[in-house]
Amino acid sequence: MSRQKFDLLSFTGKMRILHLTWIAFFLTFVVWFNLAPMLQALRNSLGLDQAQVTTLLVLNVALTIPARIVIGALTDLWGPRRVYSGLLIVSALPCFAFAMADSFTQLALARLAIGFIGAGFVIGIRMISEWFPTEELGTAQGIYGGWGNFGSAAAAFTLPGVALWIGGEDSWRWAIGLTGALALIYGVVYRAAVRDVPEGRTYFRPRTATAMQVTSKTDLLLLLAMKLPLCIALGALAWRLREVELLSSAVLQAVCSGLLLLFLCDTMLTLRANRLVLTGEVPALERYSFRQVAILSTLYFATFGSELAVVSMLPLFFAETFGLSPVSAGVLASAYAVMNLMSRPGGGWLSDRFGRRPTLLILTAGLAAGYAAMGLIGADWPIWGAVAVAMACSVFVQAGEGAVFAVVPLIRRSLTGQIAGMAGAYGNVGAVVYLLVYTLVDTATFFFVIASTAVLGFVALLFLEEPSGEISEVAADGTVTRIRVGLRA
Repeated sequence: MSRQKFDLLSFTGKMRILHLTWIAFFLTFVVWFNLAPMLQALRNSLGLDQAQVTTLLVLNVALTIPARIVIGALTDLWGPRRVYSGLLIVSALPCFAFAMADSFTQLALARLAIGFIGAGFVIGIRMISEWFPTEELGTAQGIYGGWGNFGSAAAAFTLPGVALWIGGEDSWRWAIGLTGALALIYGVVYRAAVRDVPEGRTYFRPRTATAMQVTSKTDLLLLLAMKLPLCIALGALAWRLREVELLSSAVLQAVCSGLLLLFLCDTMLTLRANRLVLTGEVPALERYSFRQVAILSTLYFATFGSELAVVSMLPLFFAETFGLSPVSAGVLASAYAVMNLMSRPGGGWLSDRFGRRPTLLILTAGLAAGYAAMGLIGADWPIWGAVAVAMACSVFVQAGEGAVFAVVPLIRRSLTGQIAGMAGAYGNVGAVVYLLVYTLVDTATFFFVIASTAVLGFVALLFLEEPSGEISEVAADGTVTRIRVGLRA
């Protein structure tokens, strides 16, 4: 692959793939977050109460937890081109269903299904890692993530205006349905316009896609422990649905039993996929440190998890705190997400230039301070002050996300989709946890809780190793085929 100049204005070679892929990610976020700016109109149209509104917010991010694990594995197995296009096309269907819903139950089921599109992020992580060299990877991943995440801001400040232009009680339906149509069309375009790897390169697949492979017994235990919170978060969601009487007690028990069975089955598959670890010793050249995956997942819990939660509630928070209209509140709240355009690429660039670990330490400390400041926002604040604090906080949050995924592709290329899926799933676990907290406490406490978890992430970061050295990349048949930069085992 030629090392062409990193020129954002170019639309050829690797830059063409970057642009086409961030646009795909952008559209997934437009669809995923078309709910927040429409909440007031939707609530008035269908007469929803506050408990139902907050439940929809939690449902919006719930299914993305298992979806990111599944989509990550499918990406490694089938390639990002087919998986991304398929996800965009299929996810348009629940989007249309949500736009046509006329009861809370229909809204809840459609919103739960729409959450699957949030898994699109991990697909692009693998695609970008195939097209860019290591020294540009942090910047490229930051641009992909940041410009794609901007879809939530675009939804916040455009959809209320679209609904106002259409007019009428059902205008919110047309605005949301439009986002599904865009995803459907672009899914077809993306499949025809990209390829998984540059010409002449091999697409490395894992030996098995049923479970992530690790290279030591300690890492195997850590992997199993890391999967337990994913099931607990889904159980907490089921409990929330019982609280708003969307599920009966019998169904709640069945869901919890099913989650336990799912965890046991997944444990068996994980043990089967890692038989070599249990029966022998993995060759030194094939080892990698899964502990780094756990640390990065913890950080993504605090960074992306908090962003999802805050983006979901911020328009309504601004509207209720300062007495704003839906359009005004949506525009102001979008200031939090709009920083993605610069912050997330900036986090990746800083990581490429100054090192992964130092950059993450500084950014995590900043986001903890930022959320503590947001917890002080009240009706006596000037609106410009509240917006300024939200924007400053978002800089650290989103730059931290970019810095996290400047490390993820450097762990093991053939497992990039699964590793990104694990870290991404923890981002959604964070969103579910934070939004459940939001349903139980006041807004100030909500922000202080996020700040506290960021401090825990900072402590975990102290054990992260700076990427260095060289490790082998192993093909699906077990052949050692090339050497690349990676993380010390």
